[in-house]
Amino acid sequence: MILTDYYRFDRLASKAKSRMDCTFSTRSYPEFEERAITRAIKATERRDAIEAGDIIIYYNDVPTLFAGSAHRKADKSISIKGNNLSSVYVPDITKNIAYGDFTGTTDALLFVFTDLEVINGVIQEGGIIEIFVARGKSKDRVALFELFTGGELDEEMSELKSRAKSMRE
Repeated sequence: MILTDYYRFDRLASKAKSRMDCTFSTRSYPEFEERAITRAIKATERRDAIEAGDIIIYYNDVPTLFAGSAHRKADKSISIKGNNLSSVYVPDITKNIAYGDFTGTTDALLFVFTDLEVINGVIQEGGIIEIFVARGKSKDRVALFELFTGGELDEEMSELKSRAKSMRE
């Protein structure tokens, strides 16, 4: 298998504009698992609650002072605990798919967006980001994306989704 791990993030927060909470995963990718929340934080008037063990990402526009030597400017970025996790490249705006790589690793990421609508910087309710990991494939991410768009990874994606467990179990 080329794809090794799967994480699904849903728009659950009501206060944080760009927060996405992991709801299902294969619980197998150390880069996400090591960044899980270690202690619960109660909800306040301005902040959503966070449970110990939650994996939370933020989906935003690329900051203007983005570090790195990218050959082309990314369309979006995903951060976790205040650090850039991946640039998100959307080659075809008519499709709800993208690619990137996990910063500091050799791993490629494929993104599938479902009902992901951002209005004035706020992700709307019902938005979903699915992330498929291909460990050691960051140098092949464009070719990997072509396999992805050609449907050649559909079986692997279905297999990973079937192995995913709820993060609330």
